[in-house]
Amino acid sequence: MVIKILGTGCPKCEKLEENVKEAVKELGIPAGVEKVTDLNDIMRYNVTITPGLVVDEELKASGKVLSVEKIKEIIGT
Repeated sequence: MVIKILGTGCPKCEKLEENVKEAVKELGIPAGVEKVTDLNDIMRYNVTITPGLVVDEELKASGKVLSVEKIKEIIGT
């Protein structure tokens, strides 16, 4: 599983990255967490408001900081 955090480094993007890493740790699943900061790359996912969350190349959320529990729901299935 590859999880991407889309954002330019704002506090919300940083918090989403922290929450994703915690969710992966709590679930104990093998997943790579990547940060995508290039605006051209972010636009390829049709994200207009960051942060964005992409799981295995599928956009799951944008414009909000998801909780650890919500992230676990998304990636734990």
